[in-house]
Amino acid sequence: MDFCIGAAAAMAATLLTNPFDVLKTRTHLQGELKTRGNYVAHYKGPFQSIAIIIKKEGILALQKGLLPSVLNQGVRNGIKLGFYGWLSNSGYLCDAGNRTIFYNSLVASAFGGGVGAFLGTPLYTLTTQFQAKASPEIAVGYQHEHTSLVQALKTTYNASGVRGLWKGTNANVVRSVVGAAAQLTTFTQTKEVLREYEVFRYSRVLTAFIAGTFGGICQSLLQTPFDLVCVRVNNQYVDPTGRGALYQGMIDCFYKIVKYEGVLGLYKGFLITHIKNGRHTTLYLMFWELLKAHQYDVRPIKDPTRSCYYDSKDI
Repeated sequence: MDFCIGAAAAMAATLLTNPFDVLKTRTHLQGELKTRGNYVAHYKGPFQSIAIIIKKEGILALQKGLLPSVLNQGVRNGIKLGFYGWLSNSGYLCDAGNRTIFYNSLVASAFGGGVGAFLGTPLYTLTTQFQAKASPEIAVGYQHEHTSLVQALKTTYNASGVRGLWKGTNANVVRSVVGAAAQLTTFTQTKEVLREYEVFRYSRVLTAFIAGTFGGICQSLLQTPFDLVCVRVNNQYVDPTGRGALYQGMIDCFYKIVKYEGVLGLYKGFLITHIKNGRHTTLYLMFWELLKAHQYDVRPIKDPTRSCYYDSKDI
């Protein structure tokens, strides 16, 4: 049940935040391996980017890649939050005083994030490729001619086999390990600090909203360079042997971005990235808290004093 709750929370949040993911993907691909001033910047900010996409492609283009994105988030976050929730309910993440153990939380969130990312890699890759596909006037990066999720999976498999479906796995897993560790650890630590105050102790929504906001900030600061690399590695054209046209892998991508775009190039599109990550993190962690509360009302855990979800003052 913990895994289903995590998946449902993330999938619901994705329905609301996918438009910002489209903006993030295109901003990351804009000016690929070019120095500032040597490319046309179609996407210059959140509002301008939304306006130009609607103008050139229609309002529905803001939801490009929605199906693989929702499924990807269900797999990734279902595993990450489910694993974290199971460990918390089993008493592995809390000390005798019912306080979250920082290093245990860090390792649990990183491990769950990594496993979820590995299993969700094919869906993440296709999400990126669907979102990058744009009208010729505002196209950035390589344009994949996918028509549906099933067709995209078949085409990728026929061209490169299983290896093609798991293209960019290293970058994807590292990105998720860093992001999940920063996100969930910050969320749980912030939530515990807030629950020292009575106004937060009895308001799950307010507590989760503020804690999720802090979690999203930390995630964006640490994950943006890896997010950028992931988008580029997964969107590039590959030959039948699976060799990338621009990057040989994560390290090569980092090197080339710094070489051609400078160190600050690693934080290209940070504002839009944070808007997407921040809103998605806040929303799905709020949904997660509410779904957990309902779950425990219907099916209480055997020993709530061992769960980090409960404060000893509430029992």
